[in-house]
This record gives sequence, structure tokens and C-alpha cells, in this order.
Amino acid sequence: MKRTDEPTTVGWREWASLPALGIPAIKVKVDTGALTSTLHAIHVRLLRDNGRLRVRFEVHPLQRRSDVTCCCIADLVGERLVTSSTGHREKRPVIRTRISLGTQTWPVDITLTNRDSMGFRMLLGRRAMRGHMLVDPGRSYVLGDTHARDYEPV
Repeated sequence: MKRTDEPTTVGWREWASLPALGIPAIKVKVDTGALTSTLHAIHVRLLRDNGRLRVRFEVHPLQRRSDVTCCCIADLVGERLVTSSTGHREKRPVIRTRISLGTQTWPVDITLTNRDSMGFRMLLGRRAMRGHMLVDPGRSYVLGDTHARDYEPV
């Protein structure tokens, strides 16, 4: 997909995809208060594959629905100590994958944690936004609206 010189204007929530993980649609909270991007992940397991450290996990990409599950494997690029908005500190695995929003696709680092109790399955933090987007906090789904009823896992 193309990369423009001008940052794309987005709303405070948008639909994105994580194609390398097989996640065609996930509702993202564009969170300027968060430095780090985070993805809802369950059953997280570290494994070694031909000398590479990898992480296997499952994602329920749609809010309030556990009937849709994406099974994912990604290279582990590290671990990061993250402090949540409630002050809870947690050591999380970090993966690097490509995210697509609108017409742009670029690599992002994402921490993995269980977000079952949270409103969004993914937060897009400032590190991932930098140079790619401007946020209009009064708008939603500027890049288009995708509905859960249309969801078809890859």
C-alpha cells in the first residue's frame, strides 16, 4: 500500500488490519495517551523455531465476541515493562508486524496482553502513530467503517 508524505487524519477509533497475523479487521483505539501499542492476546506461548524465538497466541479480534478467534505466530523482538493506565506494571512480549489503516501500511511494535476486560482489543500508541497520522479526537472511523457481521477471517 502507498505511503504518502502527509500524515493521514484519523479519528479516536478506527478499523485496522494486521495482515501478517491473519487479522483482517480489528477495532483500534487510537490512544495518544499511550506510548506503546498493545494487542489483546490469550494463550501466549514462547517457542523456539529453527533457533528463532517466536510467540504463539490467540486473538479474539471483535469486542464482546469470543466466537471469532485468530491463531497467530510472530517473531519475538523483546519484552517490555509496561505500566497500564491503572498503574499496574507488567512485563509483556513484544512483536513487530505490519498494520494497515486506510491506504497506509507500516511496521509497528506491539506488546501482547489479555485485554478481555478492556473496551478495545487493540490500542495504537504514539510510537506507532509518529509520522503516519494526525488524530482528530472528535471523530470516529474517518478511514471507513467495517462491521463485525462482515468479518471473515483469512
